[in-house]
Amino acid sequence: MLALLAVSGLRLALPEALSVGPRWLLLVVVGLLLIPTVWARLRENDKLNQRFGYLLNAIVTIDMVWSLGLLIAALPAHKQSPGALLRSAAALWIANILVFASWYWRLDGGGPRARELSGVHKDGAFLFPQMTLNSETKLEMGEQYWSPGFVDYLFLAFNSSTAFSPTDSPVLSRWAKVLMMVQALISFMTVALLAARAVNIL
Repeated sequence: MLALLAVSGLRLALPEALSVGPRWLLLVVVGLLLIPTVWARLRENDKLNQRFGYLLNAIVTIDMVWSLGLLIAALPAHKQSPGALLRSAAALWIANILVFASWYWRLDGGGPRARELSGVHKDGAFLFPQMTLNSETKLEMGEQYWSPGFVDYLFLAFNSSTAFSPTDSPVLSRWAKVLMMVQALISFMTVALLAARAVNIL
């Protein structure tokens, strides 16, 4: 939830020309949708909470991709200053990490609630190192009830945007492979376009 609010806040760093509507609009929409999402969680209505979570992620993802498209379209026109382009590209790159970390966290192993109810994470779309330990080693390390948290998915998303690969957690499911390819492509496009613009400036 906080990650999506952070993405909405990053939108404020974009020029108006690279935003769909006012820059504050996404922050308001996410803030309003968080109310029923949190309410559903507190009422233990897991299905409703999950649906609102998917809706929030989808809205933020569409907005990010749309802004990236506007950034690509703005480059040849040279309408934005180099500083604005650099700030916009950095904001979109960070947003890309947070958005996909949220998707991995929301989808892996049936979602955060399903992972919480299972007590220990044994099966999912990603093979985390803790999952490969034998029972004795897990007990010694105090990891017998280990389950991935948001930071684990954030680390995974960060690696996908910097190294363009999961450095410590193999990807097992097809949907996760597709999402990681999309994330890496968005990251690559952002960095490549920024480098191309920098070369033109020099």
